[in-house]
Amino acid sequence: MEQYEPDRLSAAQVAAMRRSFRNGRAALTRRSLLRASAGGALAVGGGGALSGCGIPAAGKTQGGVSAEDHSKEEKTVNFSNWTEYMDVDDSGRRHPTLEAFTKRTGIKVEYTEDINDNTEFFGKIKPQLAAGQDTGRDIIVLTDWLAARLIRLGWAQKLDPANLPNAFANLSPQFRSPDWDPGRAYSYPWQGIAAVIAYNKKALDGVEVKTLSDLLDNPKLKGRVGLLTEMRDTMGLTLLDMDKDPEKFTADDYDAALARLQKAVDKGQIRRFTGNDYTADISKGDFAACVAWAGDVVQLKADNPDIDFLIPDSGYMMSSDNLLIPNKARHKTNAERLIDYYFEPQAAARLAAYINFVCPVDGVKDDLAKIDEDAANNPLILPDRAMQAKSRAFRSLSSEEETVFEEKFAKLTGA
Repeated sequence: MEQYEPDRLSAAQVAAMRRSFRNGRAALTRRSLLRASAGGALAVGGGGALSGCGIPAAGKTQGGVSAEDHSKEEKTVNFSNWTEYMDVDDSGRRHPTLEAFTKRTGIKVEYTEDINDNTEFFGKIKPQLAAGQDTGRDIIVLTDWLAARLIRLGWAQKLDPANLPNAFANLSPQFRSPDWDPGRAYSYPWQGIAAVIAYNKKALDGVEVKTLSDLLDNPKLKGRVGLLTEMRDTMGLTLLDMDKDPEKFTADDYDAALARLQKAVDKGQIRRFTGNDYTADISKGDFAACVAWAGDVVQLKADNPDIDFLIPDSGYMMSSDNLLIPNKARHKTNAERLIDYYFEPQAAARLAAYINFVCPVDGVKDDLAKIDEDAANNPLILPDRAMQAKSRAFRSLSSEEETVFEEKFAKLTGA
């Protein structure tokens, strides 16, 4: 079988690629869209144990409804993704990994970046799924809470482990078994989304920051702290700072964390709650420190040497975007082959070099180093085992909890 070989780029080519990709990409502006909207269940289990060897465990639903699989006679797969969420060549028009897959397998990928918001996209496909009709898509990429909803509704098809040997073998431990899809029976992660603490060394001016408490309590940072409008990341980090597990917290724990943040708001410690627009505040120094997404921090650090990050000893939050096959998809086997392809180290490395989010695939460091050595050594892209063990998830919520928790958080943030 022909193997995909990543391009070997010079340091100058990598720098140029980063500049053009960063200037043309929508990752920073997409962040608030990707994280937007209410959902019934959430993030990947951080630090969770590996599933047992062999076939992944079944999920909590009976699975979706398949159509007749036309993969053999129709050598195609229809892939819907978020904007700017795939590797591109220097022209910005071709996708090298997709072309390599087609060259190897003969399967043409009809690739469309038509997902701009979770709720909007769900509204687009819901009528067809509810009516038991084909959406025209074989693979979709959804943030974890919406992926959980489709699985719960029985609108995502159960995956065939026989077609996913690389995915099962190379999936990073921290993504193995989210509570909304135990054993990854219905989904595999496309990319991970880590929430950490970012800071501007110049703006801190010698103030020591090691924990979220330092942001919330140090009077020298009054009015220069930013938190995210994404409830699960901000509340999850606050729960961790209070020695509470975001994967197991109670309603009382949530209220206590909320009160902790309200106290910081009342005394003017927090400048504001933001979406992805914190990137301008931290770069200019209006924020001395803030809660930030790792994919953004990678780009911020590349542009500004004063920007850095820390992982609190208490841990950090991790969620994911996920690959699913919706009901009635015509090319299920082809879709599974494409999913499995992106868990080969070479293809995963190429993707990671362009996207700079948390790579969910083990064993990619050597291949990534051939493309971009800095990326290969960046713990925000390839976290080591110690860092993986510090990642935590925000547990799945019932619809009632979702409504109550979001309303309380919206009141806190003034949304």
